[in-house]
Amino acid sequence: MIATDQPRRHMRARAAILLLLAVATLASAWYWVRLGIPVALAAAPSGRIACVSYAPYRKVGESPFTLGYRVTPERIDEDLKALSRHFDCVRTYSVGQGLDQVPAVARRYGMKVLLGAWLSRDPIENAEEIALAVKVANRERDVIRAIVVGNEVLLRGELPQRTIADHLRAVRAATGLPVTYADVWEFWLKYREVAPAVDFITIHILPYWEDKPVAIDGAIAHVDAIYRKMQAVFPGREFLIGETGWPSEGRQRWQAMPSRVNEARFFREFMTFVEQAKLPYNVIEAFDQPWKKKLEGTVGGYWGLYDDDLRDKFPLSGPVTEEDRWWVGLIVGFACAVGFGLFGLLLGKPRSRLVSGPTVARALAGFFIGAIAAAQVRHFVFANRDVFEWALTIVTTAVAVATATYIAEQVARWVARSPGDRGPGCVSMAEAFGKREAGGDRAALLNGALQGFWLIAATIVNLLMVFDARYRDFPSLLFAPVIVGYAMLALTGYIDSARSSRIPAASREIEEKILSIGLVVGAVVIVAMELPINASADLWALLCVTFAVSAWANSGLKSGRRARVGEQRAPLPAPSQAPAFRP
Repeated sequence: MIATDQPRRHMRARAAILLLLAVATLASAWYWVRLGIPVALAAAPSGRIACVSYAPYRKVGESPFTLGYRVTPERIDEDLKALSRHFDCVRTYSVGQGLDQVPAVARRYGMKVLLGAWLSRDPIENAEEIALAVKVANRERDVIRAIVVGNEVLLRGELPQRTIADHLRAVRAATGLPVTYADVWEFWLKYREVAPAVDFITIHILPYWEDKPVAIDGAIAHVDAIYRKMQAVFPGREFLIGETGWPSEGRQRWQAMPSRVNEARFFREFMTFVEQAKLPYNVIEAFDQPWKKKLEGTVGGYWGLYDDDLRDKFPLSGPVTEEDRWWVGLIVGFACAVGFGLFGLLLGKPRSRLVSGPTVARALAGFFIGAIAAAQVRHFVFANRDVFEWALTIVTTAVAVATATYIAEQVARWVARSPGDRGPGCVSMAEAFGKREAGGDRAALLNGALQGFWLIAATIVNLLMVFDARYRDFPSLLFAPVIVGYAMLALTGYIDSARSSRIPAASREIEEKILSIGLVVGAVVIVAMELPINASADLWALLCVTFAVSAWANSGLKSGRRARVGEQRAPLPAPSQAPAFRP
């Protein structure tokens, strides 16, 4: 019965492996094709935007936290010249580090300024900042619309509301100009002593950052609802939407997906909304700010309407594509498919025909690994923040590609073999790392060691995604090729599930059991936290569960190719020729 069933099991496993590779290849191709599909969006009603948040730290390495940094008049002139193409006003957040020069440059380009004075928990720094803001406002009052004294100080918990109100009254008395304070809308509801001290209330409404994130489909309706709610709570008061926008890169939160297309859609629809409602507003922000990635993860650096080279990130009319160079990933995938296929034809053992199961397996694996590796490179170009992260992502991506390639070649060679040959094998972590007596050949040992490494890595990532997920991206692109590889190994093990007899069954897989169960539990928690509506979380959870099942199935499988070089494979006996039982 076993003999007659093995060919059938072999064919099933081969078909399942090829199907898995085909699905993975199509998914990786679709990832890149989708980025290049033009998305039709309603045009903005005008090419002019009322006001935009301006900070000059648009280059890598520039930051307001850099001691001694001072923006040059030439940089401010370059920036405002570019901004004047679309904007009538800029909002600043401080007058320090050379930003006191902004009003004079703005006048040159016919722009107005919402002048910011930064407040923190340091009373000496606050006094210096307010004194300079008052000096600038009195000197450049013809271009100053209002002075914004403090930004999200209550959100950060740095000053009591009474102190903020005192600063507001002092600045108004010293300048005679309108004053306001800016914070997230919920904090105006929580701390109401500040409202009487301002001439108008400046609220921040960021649908992506809400405690219950809002999808792009409902983002403008959310802004409208919050504005009306604030009007109801503070009747008769004037309001300015001081910050609103949408990020173009970063992690998905519930259904709120950062993307270039979604950012373009938000701004176009928002401009239509405020023009119809006749609301004063300021959008965030002028340029992408790389330094913010250190505070808020990838998403923090990509709220700008311009990139760091002063180029528009999207037009205000016409269709928008997510990635202009979407074809790069497909080219890399095709190149790897050809390379993997030629390797099998020219150097593989056993050599493959042009159209055969092993050649198809190699080509599909090559395209998938290449396309996903290119996507991972694209991601860490956006996400990396420092030299350490560049080194870490380069090394881990290289190890992931090497792992997936190594497993794919083993599986392709197994596909070429006859029924009865065992799979490549993958021993347990106990064997691979020498904790117990090892069984299996070098390939099985290396497969087990790599599987243990990636299991530990996935478990660490899962813990971070459960306990500290707000500013972390889901690393699906990094792990996907590895997990698909180990899923294929598990399918080869479907033929012969024999375990190494040298290790007691009760203790053989304890490490894999603990880590696999942890991955599944973590995946469930992540989906519960993000809700099933988060496709990024769902994909990561699916990969975790797949890896957990595959690792448990793989651990301890003996590498047992019956036919080796110089050996003859004994023919499988027919059912009628099965040897009789002998005691």
